[in-house]
Amino acid sequence: MNLSELHSSEIKNLHLLSKQVVEGFITGMHKSPFHGFSVEFSEHKLYNKGESTRHIDWKLFAKTEKLYTKKYEEETNLRCHIIIDNSASMHFPVIKNQTLNTLTKVGFSAVSAACLIEILKRQRDAVGLSIYSDSYEYYAPEKGSERHRKMLLHQLEKLLDSPSKTTTDTYKYLHEIAEKIHRRSLIFLFTDMFQTNQENENLFEALRHLKFNKHEVILFHTFDGKLELNFDFGNSPKKLVDVETREEIDIYSEKIQEKYKILVDNYFKELKNKCLKYKIDYVPVDIHNGFSSVLTSYLISRRNFL
Repeated sequence: MNLSELHSSEIKNLHLLSKQVVEGFITGMHKSPFHGFSVEFSEHKLYNKGESTRHIDWKLFAKTEKLYTKKYEEETNLRCHIIIDNSASMHFPVIKNQTLNTLTKVGFSAVSAACLIEILKRQRDAVGLSIYSDSYEYYAPEKGSERHRKMLLHQLEKLLDSPSKTTTDTYKYLHEIAEKIHRRSLIFLFTDMFQTNQENENLFEALRHLKFNKHEVILFHTFDGKLELNFDFGNSPKKLVDVETREEIDIYSEKIQEKYKILVDNYFKELKNKCLKYKIDYVPVDIHNGFSSVLTSYLISRRNFL
């Protein structure tokens, strides 16, 4: 099955899907500033006389006439931890059968996480996973084994099929996660940042806690650009239902669209500025724009981290 077929078919196998998405991304990298960046293994190092020849890259030798060996996981200390918000608001928009063209926010986060796991596998990096809603639903520490990665993919596939009807206190669980991650790591957080003003203050305190022990934190602010940013609900009357509180409101979206857009733009700018203040990488990701921004953010962060 090729990627175009996956776009139009229901997502059932994250291992296959993530592999094809990453391979497409790698192909595109050859035309990008990341040309030459290794995604098959950690990196190359010059071969030293007397070392085992087992890991010599003979293809690279044919190009350069120099002997290089592949540097593997046990020779690096890169560890990554992926955190996913599984609250009710992340299950917007309501979609029965998700495809790459039609994803909820949590569906986008799950597929993005699977792609990160795939590219981390190719780099021989260790990866862990946390999922939370109104409870700390799942935690797995950072490991690099194939069995471990399959277990993580299984948990991500469950996210695609399990609707959530709960609210969450993101900051509470980020503090718990921060206490569990002891070795220096890259931390990726997928959340839609739907919090009250007071909760946002608590959230940034928790993000600062995550940065403790020299961790690097990348916040993937996950949103539906068409509906949540541009408020594009057409020109007919609509009844909107809050997915967490179940409150209802009848509106003509066109009448408030302009004012709504200004308020949301300002909110996004505020989030970006706060992240800049606390040295947190802020990456807005529209679920309609694919996974390149997520994977590119990983590559940039990895280069800066090592």
